[in-house]
Amino acid sequence: MTALKIIISIIFVLVCIALSAIILMQEGKSNGLGAVAGVADTYWGKNKGRSMEGALVKFTKFAAVAFMLLAIVLNVLN
Repeated sequence: MTALKIIISIIFVLVCIALSAIILMQEGKSNGLGAVAGVADTYWGKNKGRSMEGALVKFTKFAAVAFMLLAIVLNVLN
């Protein structure tokens, strides 16, 4: 049981580091003055799901779910 707890703890730390890095890599949600003039409505703004920003959002959701599940498992093992 101790070896399993150590392995899950290591995976948990790696997920925490990855989640922090992915959140810091994302752009802010505010568009500044470009939103007032309509400049923010570009091709990349409409197709965020296919861009790098869309991939970061999807990976953030996956990492957040993994973080929560690992936290629950580690709590149960204690």
